[in-house]
Amino acid sequence: MEKFLLVTMLIAACCAAPQDLSGKMFTFPKETNTAHVKLLTSKTSFPAVTTCLRFFTDLTRNYGLFSLSTATHSNDFVLFKIQSKDVIRMHARDGGTDFLELSFPVNAWHSMCSTWTSETGVAQLWVDGQPTSRRFIHSGQPVKGSPITILGQEQDSYGGGFDVQQSFVGMISDVHMWDYVLSPCEIRRYVNNLNFTPGDVFNWKALDFQIVGPVLVENKQDECKNLKS
Repeated sequence: MEKFLLVTMLIAACCAAPQDLSGKMFTFPKETNTAHVKLLTSKTSFPAVTTCLRFFTDLTRNYGLFSLSTATHSNDFVLFKIQSKDVIRMHARDGGTDFLELSFPVNAWHSMCSTWTSETGVAQLWVDGQPTSRRFIHSGQPVKGSPITILGQEQDSYGGGFDVQQSFVGMISDVHMWDYVLSPCEIRRYVNNLNFTPGDVFNWKALDFQIVGPVLVENKQDECKNLKS
C-alpha cells in the first residue's frame, strides 16, 4: 500500500498541470542552501534568450536571481547581483559581463529584463524600464542541452552547488523567458503591466515548476485601492 501511494505521488508530481500564477509571487523567507524553485521546460536549444522578472528584497550581499545550467555549462544563462554594488553580472555559456551603475533600492519591487543572442554575443539589461549599455558576452554557440533552471539559488554545478551566502531572500514574481530577443516595445509593455507576448519557454500564466524546501506561493501584496475612511 505504501509503495502504491508513493508511486501515485510521483506520478502526480511529474504530471502536474502548469499553473496560472497571475497575482501570485514566490516568497523565499530565509537563507538556506537548499530552498529553490525549479522551472520546467521541454525545450533544449536557445539561440537567444530574453528573461523578465520582478523581485523584492532587503539583501545587500551577493544573490542569484536566475540560474540556468546545462550538463556542459553550469553558468549557461545567469543573472547575479554583486554584493554592496548596484551591479548585475550576466553569464551566457560560462562567459560573463557586469552591468554597472544600476539602481536597486531595497524593500521595493524592481522589474528586470535581460537579453542575449548567440549570433552577435551582445547582451543588455532593462532595469525598471531603463536600458543599459549593450555588452558582449559570448557568440557562436546557442544555449544547448537539457536545462535545469533555478530561482532562489545560484548553481555552481548542474542542478546543485548552492551557497547559502548567495541564496535569495525576498519575493519573485512575473517570470517569463523567451528563446529570442524581445523587442524594446514588448519589454516596455511587460514593465508597465500591459498586454505583452508571454514567454514561450517559461510563462508565468502557465508555469510548470517544482518547489524544494521552504518557498511559499502567496498573493502579491498590492497597494489597497479605493479605501474609504
